Amino acid sequence: MQTRHLSADPSGFDAAAGLLRDGALVAFPTETVYGLGGDARSDIAVARIFEAKQRPQFNPLIVHVNSIESAQEYVEWPDMADHVARAFWPGPLTLVLPLRPDAGLSPLVTAGLPTVAIRVPAHPVAQALLAAFGGPVAAPSANPSGRISPTNAAHVEAGLGGRIAGILDGGTCGVGVESTILGLSDTPTLLRPGGLPVEALEAALNMPLEKHISGDPLTAPGQMASHYAPGARVRLEALGKQPGEVLLGFGAVEADLNLSPAGDLTEAAANLFHHLHALDAMGADVIAVSPVPDQGLGRAINDRLRRAAAPRFDS
Repeated sequence: MQTRHLSADPSGFDAAAGLLRDGALVAFPTETVYGLGGDARSDIAVARIFEAKQRPQFNPLIVHVNSIESAQEYVEWPDMADHVARAFWPGPLTLVLPLRPDAGLSPLVTAGLPTVAIRVPAHPVAQALLAAFGGPVAAPSANPSGRISPTNAAHVEAGLGGRIAGILDGGTCGVGVESTILGLSDTPTLLRPGGLPVEALEAALNMPLEKHISGDPLTAPGQMASHYAPGARVRLEALGKQPGEVLLGFGAVEADLNLSPAGDLTEAAANLFHHLHALDAMGADVIAVSPVPDQGLGRAINDRLRRAAAPRFDS
């Protein structure tokens, strides 16, 4: 398949929307990472997402829409959802809510669950594409399943070039880690830490969040134990590098690449996947990673690093 590279301009948005209407797949930027988009109402389009990524079909997808009003067409909408959506949308927050009986989404999107993950992205290119398409777009990260998420168009091309119809190039993603996922179908539960700090959610809700327990059944995207992995093995909590390793640093350490020499967690999140791609390309057997504080965006960074370092059962 010839993968078209589309510019972030009116002609590019129209072309990308046309591909989506034809059931084809288009990668596009969000503020978090690049997503691999397909029409969320089309069984064929959604099946193509799983095929292109080689993603297990028991792993649900996130549906992207352009407004709160659009989201309400597909999910039950309790007061708590309205409260957090109006506080944080558009933005790096996904809500998992009960699916409306008349939603019309492909059942492949939800992996057979009675809930669906949905969000309103803030990136202007994502918003323009959603407006041009005029419907819900299912979009996991635009990379082969289990590998490092892409934060620019070159990452997408390296992983999925020749397997998808188009890449809408909107530059480098600003947040750099996937959205935070909040379950609201029952007790408010953090299903995945991400680009919105947990502390901000708990402050908005004025309550602590329940946490998804590793090993529980999958209830949202991004919960598989081995995920976000480079080709090299990953060694965490490294105070230095050993022979044959490259070091991904944080703070005032000498490293091959540093997430943030100043110890800024926002900068570190934005650099995480880009630096993992770059270090993996150096060909070392192991990427050692400096300790990262487990607070704020550090929770999302450490979540991704733990999954990148987990044993791999699919390789």
